Amino acid sequence: MLGMSQTGYSKYETGENDIPTSILIKLAKFYDTSVDYILGQTNIKKRYRE
Repeated sequence: MLGMSQTGYSKYETGENDIPTSILIKLAKFYDTSVDYILGQTNIKKRYRE
């Protein structure tokens, strides 16, 4: 779905690499939440509507 290897994704999970904005957007859409929620800036899981 993200077009990357499991190893690359693992580096995001461990904090070895920063997650690019484009990947954050894809993850937010996949999980139907906001980028703010993924980044821990809010406790509100609800996605912002366009």
